[in-house]
This record gives sequence, C-alpha cells and structure tokens, in this order.
Amino acid sequence: MTIVDRVVEIAWEKGVKPSQFALAWLLAKGEDIVPIPGTTCRDHLEENVAALDIVLTPEDLSRIEAVIPLNAASGQRYNEAGMRNVNG
Repeated sequence: MTIVDRVVEIAWEKGVKPSQFALAWLLAKGEDIVPIPGTTCRDHLEENVAALDIVLTPEDLSRIEAVIPLNAASGQRYNEAGMRNVNG
C-alpha cells in the first residue's frame, strides 16, 4: 500500500474526501501554515472551504504523521534547471 493509499484510507474512515483531509491536516499544523488550494470549479471551492469544519483528533494527527513522517517531503520543488527558470 502506498503512502497516498494510506492517506486516502484515513480520510475515508474520517468521512471526508482526501483533499479535504489534506487541507484540514495542514490547517491543524499551526497558524503559520496557510494552504492555498487551487480549483477549477465552484463545487471544489466549496469542498475546500468545508475543510475548515473538519476536526482532527490527536489520534488522527498521529495516524497521518505515522504515514507521512516530519520532513518526508523536503528539498527543492524543481531540479536545478527548473530553479533557474523560477529565480531567473
């Protein structure tokens, strides 16, 4: 089972969509984290906003952080050539 599969499983157990769960998790990380989700339609915007109402328990947070350890996704967003385009 992949990391994504495990996150999806936890979200469905919580009764929310994985995208909503991800936003709720980021919001639970602290007031210095501001997720900026993109969307292409009003329905998705409403789903994203509904993430504000999701309450994650300490158990929920422990489960997700067991699946995705701190600093699991770190480093540059782009390779060196890509970064030259961003910073160029």
